[in-house]
Amino acid sequence: MKPEVISATLIKMVNHKYLRKLLAKKVDNYVYKSIVNDDSEDLQQVRLKRYQFLSAMLHCVIRNVDKGSISKEVIKKIIDVLVQNNLMEGDQSYDQAVEKFKENYGEPPPSFIVFSPTQKCNLKCVGCYASSAANTPATVPYSYVDRVVSEVHDCWGSRFITISGGEPFMYKSEGKTLLDIYQKYNDMFFLVYTNGTLIDEEVAECLAKSPNVTPAISVEGFEKETDQRRGAGTHKKILNAFECLRQAGVPFGISATATSKNTDILLTDEFYDFYFEKQGACYMWQFQLMPIGRGKDEINLMVNPQKRLQLYRKWEKLLSEKKYCIADFWNSGVLTRGCIAYGRSGGYAYVDWNGNVTPCAFIPYYVDNIYDLYNNGKTLSDAMFSDFMKNGRKWQNEYGLDNWKKPKNWLMPCSIRDHYEIFRNSVLPKNARPEDEKAREALESDEYFEVLKNYDKELEGLTEKIWENEYLNV
Repeated sequence: MKPEVISATLIKMVNHKYLRKLLAKKVDNYVYKSIVNDDSEDLQQVRLKRYQFLSAMLHCVIRNVDKGSISKEVIKKIIDVLVQNNLMEGDQSYDQAVEKFKENYGEPPPSFIVFSPTQKCNLKCVGCYASSAANTPATVPYSYVDRVVSEVHDCWGSRFITISGGEPFMYKSEGKTLLDIYQKYNDMFFLVYTNGTLIDEEVAECLAKSPNVTPAISVEGFEKETDQRRGAGTHKKILNAFECLRQAGVPFGISATATSKNTDILLTDEFYDFYFEKQGACYMWQFQLMPIGRGKDEINLMVNPQKRLQLYRKWEKLLSEKKYCIADFWNSGVLTRGCIAYGRSGGYAYVDWNGNVTPCAFIPYYVDNIYDLYNNGKTLSDAMFSDFMKNGRKWQNEYGLDNWKKPKNWLMPCSIRDHYEIFRNSVLPKNARPEDEKAREALESDEYFEVLKNYDKELEGLTEKIWENEYLNV
């Protein structure tokens, strides 16, 4: 089925209520056939999980279209931008950009970036890697934001960018906000991580007029857990943001940071039912707290390996039985063939509020900076070929990207979280600099090294047999 046929079918599904179930089943069957039956390159269970994720995405969107909480005009734009240009790579300029990049650099470009253009935030969440308590929070000037996005669009052929922070809705520079970026690059799709407290009726209407943006709003659980980490009254503001977005017809998701304090709630059906069924979330990203930056001081908040395994089993059931579109970092490594950092094809790199280019939002070390690159006549693409990035891609290839049929354990996909000893000894180069003092302390701390090394050893003991019995030997 050609991309344009899929897009036309999805649009019909939105417009015709009585054909919706039939067309949804047709698309679902096509996705199953394409991924599970026809794609023989991946392990069978990897293919099945990838199908379940896309099927859950389809069902979550349909559920909210049925409820009338997503505008038909917005969903049509999403189909054009996200499905046609990203999932199906239907934009010819993508192929041209990739080929030109390969001619220049010898390998394909990354598929997207995560960009945190401002460190400013109106909250002070415990353990936040953004260090929102900084006295002078940094902001990347608008002209540089525009240049970075332009390079990703034109030089990489990418039509997708994730915006993080800080708080993106606090960004302002040169008389502009990020809404100006969304409108200028209206053929791109932007996923925006936000605390949601600044989304009111006016902001929601602006997002509806730029229907290439979806906010992922952070929660920690229900009201008690969210307010405990993010501040009193935060959850009520989030619920108000949900209502404003539903009224404007803007699809949204949630983002949850799993910690030792909220794991038990994240293991209940009630949590997911509340946000998906009652509040109308279309997707959820779950991140397990990585003790980096200020999180190092909160190392006791890290989810232990036993609880992480329970969260993995919960994710499996929510995906297959509830059809809730959820990705768990790092339990969902099978969806992406392992680690997606280090600027790999199909993956991304991270640009922070200081202009530092790091392999990942959870790796607070860098070699290149966009200001230095641009001042020396270079581009963001050049940063993808530092020893740091190349070391990471070498490790990724050896770990499984070079052998999809028999990869190493993708239930432990993260280089820094799940393989910290290897990260320190083989991936992190000597010329890499820490982003801040806390990252430096982590690098110099023997205790930090031992904690993560022991964590990895315990996790390996819990997941290795699962990987062998449920993935490799099926």
